[in-house]
Amino acid sequence: MKLSVFLIIGLLFGEFVNAQSAVDFANLARYKDDNTVILNSKKKVDVVFMGNSITEGWVKSHPEFFTENNYTGRGISGQTTSQMVLRFQNDVVALKPRLVIINAGTNDIAENTGIYNPDFTFNNIKAMADIAKSNGIKVIIASVLPAAAFPWRKEITDAPQKVDALNSKLKQYAQSNKLIFVDYNTAMRDAKGGMREGLAKDGIHPTPSGYAVMEPIIKNAIKKVLEKK
Repeated sequence: MKLSVFLIIGLLFGEFVNAQSAVDFANLARYKDDNTVILNSKKKVDVVFMGNSITEGWVKSHPEFFTENNYTGRGISGQTTSQMVLRFQNDVVALKPRLVIINAGTNDIAENTGIYNPDFTFNNIKAMADIAKSNGIKVIIASVLPAAAFPWRKEITDAPQKVDALNSKLKQYAQSNKLIFVDYNTAMRDAKGGMREGLAKDGIHPTPSGYAVMEPIIKNAIKKVLEKK
């Protein structure tokens, strides 16, 4: 059977789109234009929030929290730490913020880009912190939020244990390196290690009520870091 010219073109275009997605594994294009606007305006950025859909959703849910406090969100839905570390230079360092908040790990544990390796994830977060510090950017490490299970990865049945283990390691690292560790998890978890009722519709992504718990916690930590000489 002969393929029509239009079908062939469609198949080739589909292959081109897939190839482009594979090339831009870290999705560097996501904030390219926004970063250019900031750099061209010579605007001074106080804080960049680096993260995944939890950070991206925060900006969408309560944009005023970011604009009124001179915070910049750089979250991308579904991303793991291996993707974040690749875009860290473009989405954080290039903006020359005073401080970066690193909130990552949920999608690593959910195995979005491969089998979860806690050491690999930890080292990626550590690498981002090291890159920031080497560029004169202060660092806050944020905890992974509570997760009883992942709706898109139901075969993972030990999410709370993996979240707690990673948070313990991140907290120890922060303390050893005189960094602030912001613990959202304790304030948001239930007795089983999942998200408290009403703070997330799917058990993972915060509702406005969930972000309302997080905001004073992180705002106080930011104030403490930026006021420190």
